Order: sequence, then C-alpha cells, then structure tokens
Amino acid sequence: MSDERPISINHARKLSLVAGIVGLIACAIGFTIDRRASFVSYLFGFLVWLGISLGCSGFLMIHHLTGGNWGYPVRRFFEAAIKTMPILATLFVPILFGLRQLYPWANPADISVDRILQHKQAYMNPPGFLMRAAIVFAVWMLGAQLLTKWSAQQDATYSVEPTKKLRKLSGPGLVIYPLTVTFAYVDWVMSMEADWYSTIFPLLVCVGQMLSALAFIIILLGSYGRRTSLHEVLSKESFHYLGNILLTFTMIWAYLAYAQLIVIWSGDLPHEIGWYLHRIAGGWRWIAVALLVFHFFGPFFLLLFRGMKRNPQILITIAAVIFATHIVDVWWMVAPSLYQKSFHVSWVAPAALVGIGGIWLSVFLKQLERTPLVPLNDPRFAIAVST
Repeated sequence: MSDERPISINHARKLSLVAGIVGLIACAIGFTIDRRASFVSYLFGFLVWLGISLGCSGFLMIHHLTGGNWGYPVRRFFEAAIKTMPILATLFVPILFGLRQLYPWANPADISVDRILQHKQAYMNPPGFLMRAAIVFAVWMLGAQLLTKWSAQQDATYSVEPTKKLRKLSGPGLVIYPLTVTFAYVDWVMSMEADWYSTIFPLLVCVGQMLSALAFIIILLGSYGRRTSLHEVLSKESFHYLGNILLTFTMIWAYLAYAQLIVIWSGDLPHEIGWYLHRIAGGWRWIAVALLVFHFFGPFFLLLFRGMKRNPQILITIAAVIFATHIVDVWWMVAPSLYQKSFHVSWVAPAALVGIGGIWLSVFLKQLERTPLVPLNDPRFAIAVST
C-alpha cells in the first residue's frame, strides 16, 4: 500500500510547536502575575492533553484484545498519542512547584486548622506525591514503549509472536490503566478539596479520557485520513463503527456521572456533597447545564441515527462538540475547587491549553510520520480485509 501524506502535516507540526512555545511563554508570564491562577490553569491544560494519550492507550489495548475492524484505520493515531508520554512527563514538572497554590495538604496553614488534613498527612505529602507521580508515569511510559515496540516488530515480520505479545500485555494493561489513573487523579484532582472523595470518580475520569480521545482521533481521521494511504481501508462503515463506539462511551460517561451525583446527593454528607455545591454555585451551574446538553443529550440523540454516523462530516462535527465540551468539563472539574463562589477563567487557562497542546501535538504529528499509517502483517487485519 502506498503511504503518501499531505505536505501540510509538516507545516502543522511546525505551527503547533510555535504555538506551544508562545503559549508556554505566556504561562511563564502568568506565573509572575498570579501564581495560583496560573498553576490551576496549567494543571487544567496538562490534564486535557494527558487524557487524550491515556484514553488512546485504553482503546489501543481494547483493539489488540478484540481485533475489531474499527481499530485498523485509527491504530497509528493511538500509537502516536501514547508515544507522547515522555514529553507529558516533562511538562508535568512545573506542577511540582505549585503544590501550595493547588493543594490544601501542602499548605501548613491549612493543615494546622483541619483535622482531616492532619489525618491524611501520612499519605498526602510532597514526597509521596512526587513518588506516586514518578511511578505512574514510569508505568505509562513502559506500557507505551512495549505496545509500540511490538507493533513495529509486527510490521517487520510475518510471525504471530508480536501479535501474541500485544494481546498478553493488553489484558493486564486494561486493569493497570484505571488503577494508575486512580492514584494519579486522587493526588492531582481529588485532593484539591480537603475532605472530598468518590469511588466512582477515577472510573469516570477514565471514561471521559477515552471519550475525548476517540472524539479527537475521529476529527483527525475525518479531516486527514482520506488524503493518505488510509483511504484504501477507510469507508463509511469505518466511521459507522467509530460512531457506535462514540455513542457507547457517551452513554457510559453519562451513566457514571449520574451514578456519582445520585449517590453523593442522596447521602447528603458535607464532606461529599460540597464538591457538587461548589460546581453549581454562581456561574458554575451554567457549565453543569452545558455539560448535560453538549456532553450527553445532544450527541446521544444524534448518534442514534445511522446516517449521522456514516456521514464523516456530521460525525466530525459531533466529535468536535464532544471534544470541546470535554475541555470545559476538565475546567469545571478542577477550577471550582479554588474558585468556589463564582465562575472564573483566567487568561492563562487558554494559554496553558494552547501551550501544552501545541507541544503535545507537535510530538504527536512527528510520531505519526514515522510509521506506515496502515498496520502491516497483522494476521487479523489480513482476514478483515479479505472478508
């Protein structure tokens, strides 16, 4: 199969890099003006792009286990996304300098007056935070390395051994993924409020990551895939498959979000319900309404129709709405912990989103250029094409 790619991808990579550098410079300026607002904005931007990489790893492992036809056109996109883990680990470092601005457990003044924080000190402390972050990034990078290494071996040989290795890793990997996300997001997000916890929250985060990752990949595939060698394996049926999966994860996300809300609201315990009270106070309530409409009801009803999923342009539009709404959801998840009384968006937030996203996208596109877009020598792919 030919593997011609549009020259514009090289320009897009350079533009992304420039935008990323400019955005990070703006973040650095923001740190000198308002450290607290800048750190929460940076955390927000980081979580958006980290979520895409982690969500792609989840889908990639599901594809290796199932071998569904839906995964072959998008497999290289998933692999390029998980290869960005080293740069994401590097971009995480600035957050370590803002622990006191972000987390009450890192602030001695808050600890001295809060018995719950005092009780949590054995676990929630800067050295433990750093150690757990190092461990989860090491696990994510090792998984990405093995998945992409064995995929490259599969391209180079007709042996079924690389395929077997990919399947054997993907089973445990799908257990390790939510486990590591639990440790990471308990530290990075849940601990922003002194006494809040939810057992559903980490799983909700995982599903949100996979939903946003799939939406992002559909946007790229629809706008980029037909101008490459992917046009040989890309059809309306491919978009139909992806649309079905997008609908599935939209429903799962809504179910988990509702389950978390109804359990916490019916319990009416101060240390649980406060998290939601902060997110329906003032202007934050309109963000909650927007999430309900654009993250669930709108996409859900549109994706019920077969024609919507088989039309690439319509599906791209739906995916773009989901992706944009997910970005808002991440801000709604993070910011009200610090801005509890009224809606607030710092000018550093879009700068961080563009800055981190520009660097991430530049690395992503560079990795995408390095391998054939159509998987080679996958025995299940050969069977799928022949049928």
